[in-house]
Amino acid sequence: MRRREFITVLSGAAAAWPLAARGQQTALPVVAFINGSTPEASARRAAGFRTGLSEVGYVEGRNVVLEYHWLEGHYDRLPALMADLVHRGVAVIATPGSNPAALAAKAATTTIPIAFGVGEDPVRLGLVTSLARPGGNATGINFFVAEVIAKRLRLLHDLIPKAAHITVLVNPTNAPNTEATLHDIEKAAPAMGLQYQVLNAATASEINSAFAGFERERPDALFVAPDGFFASRAVQFATLTARDRIPATYSDRDFVALGGLMSYGTDVTEMFRQVGVYTGRILKGEKPAEIPVTQLAKFEFAINLQTAQELGIEVPPGLLSIADEVIE
Repeated sequence: MRRREFITVLSGAAAAWPLAARGQQTALPVVAFINGSTPEASARRAAGFRTGLSEVGYVEGRNVVLEYHWLEGHYDRLPALMADLVHRGVAVIATPGSNPAALAAKAATTTIPIAFGVGEDPVRLGLVTSLARPGGNATGINFFVAEVIAKRLRLLHDLIPKAAHITVLVNPTNAPNTEATLHDIEKAAPAMGLQYQVLNAATASEINSAFAGFERERPDALFVAPDGFFASRAVQFATLTARDRIPATYSDRDFVALGGLMSYGTDVTEMFRQVGVYTGRILKGEKPAEIPVTQLAKFEFAINLQTAQELGIEVPPGLLSIADEVIE
């Protein structure tokens, strides 16, 4: 396995530590932090994870070592990565916001503790026996993704009531999220009088190709499925939707901050913080089998007014009144 495939971010101050301190560092517990995005796109979320760790008394570089593994959408790297982590016997595998990473970790080990943050039912995924009594080596946060798909579609419909045809963009390599997204879209869209087509994209070039296809069949709006790789391409989405003047809806407010029209979904940074807390509790000696899974039901609705104006969309006062964040 090529080590450069994974980005490990360690404290820049390490170069200045005395040799004795460096020797002590090797004895610190190692937490493998795995996410499907990039360090640049997820800086705020990673900070949330560290905040959660610190709330339980663990500070990076002081009494715990964090290894950051950013997959950048390359989920095929997971088997080799997990084999390496298991071989080295890391203290905890933390997988906030990545169903594929959580499933790969669970498949790779029954002994190393796993602190997950998944958008699907962890019982259905096979990660735990029950929410109250996980019963194995994994526990964490269940944040709602599929459950809010219909709500996000409804908000898009309320914002653009004339939209009749939408494109749903999914990442086929993130099978659990894709299946859940399409299942809910299939149920919700007809009830709103919406027709939809589904496009797949698993690389940056495939995202470009999807937008190139809009020249032949232009949708009234774009519905981007929740996915770690898509989150890492937020700037690309902002550039393409602005160029093609396509209204788009996302699951994460970070897209809206970069120019996306609207988003509705779980407060992802809060989820990362809570996974950090769970990781700290495990480091302190609590057993995952005995730590109940928490279901996170804190949501964010964000609208970018400037983008709406550029697209000629008048945002109804009712939507503005319920938005958690309005970017002007």
